[in-house]
Amino acid sequence: MSLHRKSRKYHKWLMLFVGVQLLIWSITGAYMVVMDIHYIHGDSLVSTKQKAIAVGDVKYSLRQLLADHNEAVNVKLGMLLNQTVYRFNEGDHKVIVSAFDGRQLSPIDKTLAISIAQDKYANTNALVGHVQLITTNPPRELSGRYLPAWRVDFDDFASPSFYISANSGQLVTKRHSYWRIFDWMFAFHVMDYVDEAAGNKLLLVFTALAFIASIFGLVLTYFRLMPQQNKKNDYFDKKLNKGFTNEET
Repeated sequence: MSLHRKSRKYHKWLMLFVGVQLLIWSITGAYMVVMDIHYIHGDSLVSTKQKAIAVGDVKYSLRQLLADHNEAVNVKLGMLLNQTVYRFNEGDHKVIVSAFDGRQLSPIDKTLAISIAQDKYANTNALVGHVQLITTNPPRELSGRYLPAWRVDFDDFASPSFYISANSGQLVTKRHSYWRIFDWMFAFHVMDYVDEAAGNKLLLVFTALAFIASIFGLVLTYFRLMPQQNKKNDYFDKKLNKGFTNEET
């Protein structure tokens, strides 16, 4: 069998096998390139306003905190809405206490979680829809290390969701419809539908097969263009020979 026929045979069967995935790569790649990655990350959904810590609001000293919570580590002073708080780790848990009177505020309740989400959301006119406390079996879009967490959904464009840690009262992640589409696009693009890891064997195999199919396609292109090139060469040879004949005459 000639190289031309072999290339046509192998190219046809390989493209039947990897052709659908090539189409998926094109569609998913186009989506990920067209979409603004900062919007996908949800950066524009979060308010940029910052609140300064007032020294006068810190009545509960660090010494008192360590006396009451002798296992406290990684102690940080910050803000929770309009009040100054301490955040620290105590064993495997994150804890919030008031920097004013030492009152423990964690785990936060539903009302406080909604207030935090509204304070963090850039669109102050958006209404809150569904609110859910997640303690086990987190959805695909939330890492299990953030549990327990409150999910606060807003009735706004692209259905944004804010996840508020029930222990730290902080916004741990934000999601919206275009991010969720992007997540699925990435999973199909790297051919890992669980961990979404680009370095997997399935992707490597399909990439190698697609490369081999492309090589056979280039060989077919060469054979397809060769007859046209031969016709052009014959045409110029005839013109050249005709010119020599006229000169001799």
